[in-house]
Amino acid sequence: MVNPSPIDNMATRTSVSLLVVQLQYADHHHFYSFTTEEIRQLMDKPCNVRNMSVIAHVDHGKSTLTDSLLSKAGIISTAKAGDQRATDTRADEQERGITIKSTAISLFGQLPDPEDIKDIVGQKTDGTDFLINLIDSPGHVDFSSEVTAALRVTDGALVVVDTVEGVCVQTETVLRQALGERIKPVVIINKVDRALLELQVSKEDLYQSFSRTIESVNVIISTYFDKSLGDVQVYPDRGTVAFGSGLHGWAFTIRQFASRYAKKFGVDRNKMMERLWGDNFFNPATKKWTKNGTYEGKQLERAFNQFILDPIFKIFAAVMNFKKEETATLLEKLNLKLSADDREKEGKQLLKAVMRTFLPAADALLEMMILHLPSPVTAQKYRAETLYEGPVDDAAAIGIRDCDPKGPLMLYVSKMVPTSDKGRFYAFGRVFSGTVKSGIKVRIQGPNYVPGRKEDLFVKAIQRTVLMMGGKVEPIDDMPAGNIVGLVGIDQFLLKSGTLTTLDTAHNLKVMKFSVSPVVQRSVQCKNAQDLPKLVEGLKRLSKSDPCVLTSTSESGEHVVAGAGELHLEICLNDLENDHAGVPLIISDPVVAFRETVGAKSSMTALSKSPNKHNRIYMEAEPIDEELCKEIEGGKVSPRDDFKARARILADDFGWDVTDARKIWTFGPDTVGANLLVDQTKAVQYLNEIKDSMVSGFQWATREGPVAEEPMRAIRFNIMDVTLHADSIHRGTGQIMPTTRRVLYAASLLAEPGLLEPVFLVEIQVPEQAMGGVYGVLTRRRGHVFGEEQRPGTPLFTIKAYLPVMESFGFNADLRQATSGQAFPQMVFDHWQILPGGSPLDPTSKTGGIVQTMRKRKGIKVEVPGVENVSYFLLDPDSRLKQKQLLTCRDSTTTSCKRLIQGLSKPGADTSLVTSSCRQTSWAIPSHRPRKRSRLCGNGEGAIKMGRLY
Repeated sequence: MVNPSPIDNMATRTSVSLLVVQLQYADHHHFYSFTTEEIRQLMDKPCNVRNMSVIAHVDHGKSTLTDSLLSKAGIISTAKAGDQRATDTRADEQERGITIKSTAISLFGQLPDPEDIKDIVGQKTDGTDFLINLIDSPGHVDFSSEVTAALRVTDGALVVVDTVEGVCVQTETVLRQALGERIKPVVIINKVDRALLELQVSKEDLYQSFSRTIESVNVIISTYFDKSLGDVQVYPDRGTVAFGSGLHGWAFTIRQFASRYAKKFGVDRNKMMERLWGDNFFNPATKKWTKNGTYEGKQLERAFNQFILDPIFKIFAAVMNFKKEETATLLEKLNLKLSADDREKEGKQLLKAVMRTFLPAADALLEMMILHLPSPVTAQKYRAETLYEGPVDDAAAIGIRDCDPKGPLMLYVSKMVPTSDKGRFYAFGRVFSGTVKSGIKVRIQGPNYVPGRKEDLFVKAIQRTVLMMGGKVEPIDDMPAGNIVGLVGIDQFLLKSGTLTTLDTAHNLKVMKFSVSPVVQRSVQCKNAQDLPKLVEGLKRLSKSDPCVLTSTSESGEHVVAGAGELHLEICLNDLENDHAGVPLIISDPVVAFRETVGAKSSMTALSKSPNKHNRIYMEAEPIDEELCKEIEGGKVSPRDDFKARARILADDFGWDVTDARKIWTFGPDTVGANLLVDQTKAVQYLNEIKDSMVSGFQWATREGPVAEEPMRAIRFNIMDVTLHADSIHRGTGQIMPTTRRVLYAASLLAEPGLLEPVFLVEIQVPEQAMGGVYGVLTRRRGHVFGEEQRPGTPLFTIKAYLPVMESFGFNADLRQATSGQAFPQMVFDHWQILPGGSPLDPTSKTGGIVQTMRKRKGIKVEVPGVENVSYFLLDPDSRLKQKQLLTCRDSTTTSCKRLIQGLSKPGADTSLVTSSCRQTSWAIPSHRPRKRSRLCGNGEGAIKMGRLY
């Protein structure tokens, strides 16, 4: 029990009168209308720069809160703050009331009290002026890729949580992304006005609600704990949590109140902060602080409620009950000066004016950002190893770690921002090392660049550097390390993202990992055929403008656009039709992206021979563990890891043989997917010479599987043996690559092929009386409910369910109809699951029907090719002697050949497959020596040319 004598008198005063001190000394943080020159000067002090993103679930109030900062900066008028959503710069953002694209803006801020700088722990500062580079990001789950792009270029995050709804599915997603990028979070609990006005909660209930929300956030943070980042959990009594209302423009931190009380009563502010949160009570009878909530059988009021919530509740009660005299008395006690216009207001408008004057939101937010978020100098020390792919001690890595403006240029472009000049883009990114200037010549390294090679590399000059200011840009001559920049003139050399450097030996900065996958597709075509070139150009621009969208053209000439969800796809196609292509389009119904997989090990070893008959490849396929797939897709196990360290993880965590784990040749598709090519051969000559060709064939095969030309997933291909011609001219890429593709197809078709469908995690907030409708809709759509809980203190229930993406089209409308508009769903891609309904190879099954529809849509032969069309022999594993017997067969008649095969095959095996294979391929069953074709094989009309199947 503590008894600081200066606070003895506190019992005799009301909480409100205590707060008279508040505005008598509080010279609020100043934002000035600033010039580009002032911002440029601050850029040279990287320790006074704060790069931060505003992240949250949809509709929790990010853009509205950001308005408070912009109004203080003089960018928008105070009257419009909260309603204007100035960072929503697109017409459809204002119309729909949601943020679609992340928007950057630079602000100039100042700490009023030089003493406050002492509270910045663990990092240096230079003066009281600060540059805040703020990025407002979308909250809708479909636009998560925009959040990823924003997080990559920032070091801190302001996490906004709705008081009433609490931590939602997207709150967890964005927090997980932030922590994965080693970004430090601070939290604001927003929409406190809803709790007071709509739910009419008591002070203690509000405290408990705050406490639960903070605990939920900390559970997520501790789940993704990173040793190098340290403890980044948030604590109100340490000033890393704020409370407020973005719409009404007010917010506070416990530090602000503690400062005011500490100054008034001459006590230590840090002690005061500890007492204003948690189980701390001030006993008016004994005039002492206590941890015990009762005294002589009476309940004591919690310090947070008594000294912080009480004055706020009193203001709300007086204003909303239209008690003018009481309101005037409160304003006088608190020394709040309102303008004549504001004094005439009533109800919510007056409340807004009073609370904005009493607790300006920008003050609390700015204090939190400056005191608790890291500067680039601090952050890049621990972020460098996760950002840079190269060695930790080369010039680029050292430049990044030291945030050195004089080091080699290392700049990461995280996204492309359309300019007013149609078809051109600003490259938006962050300078991690060196200084970027207008006119400087740089190496533009795309995501597939490999040091020492020239693929995906351009050397070009940057035309101009600009400062991003919401929907506008300001020209600026140069920009040193630690700052966020827009670049003009390099957009045609980068697709979506990449690394810019002046160092010839520099490796890439790591490619971003997106939390959503483009799993919903639509095909587009022109209404007028003459507009086709415009559509093709428009698709290129669309692909550049959105980090997550995928555009492709099938062999049938169909143009496909894939997005993360229905809304994302709708926005993309709207942009395509109205902006990027500017021509009327015919858009198909949405379809789902599937993945091809296997359910067992290949029943036989597949063998394929090259078109010139001189090379043979033996292959088997087997499934990969789902946990390992998630690790690969999450970047925890990657092709760029040290092969020994990766082998140890695979052996320890996933039961792999260490020898196999060390001999992984590549990942696929696109060198990063969850399919593996493993070398299990023993003492094969010339193997390394064909490695690149086999890897290319593997990438081709995994990008377009045999069942429906969908990408493969979760398949491990083992190279069992290879027989190669001694002369290198006979084992070139043209011979090996298509052969590899065919043998991979055969191996997967022999391993119980299946289709994986994407599944959404759906979180639905709904009142109790409408829950029946939700369950009905989910059941009809193959949904599976796995969680249901009531949000304490509200009538709302949160239902969590899995819903196949294939069944999600029109789900929102269906749900609104079934619940009279009372249910609010959020869907995020969660996992892949086997599509039920039989084998994809059986055209009579449900899955087979889906496969046939897909093949028809893609303009390829409707029947799935049999194994005989992609492989020459199917061999019993462990039968090398039999293989040799078979390969040296020179019998000229089908009958005797068939007899030999029957003698060699497994009991009961269907040999007609092998025989039909013999008939179809002109080079079947040759001897080891090149010789004339057997009469058995005819003229080879059915031969497979260069890897084409049909």
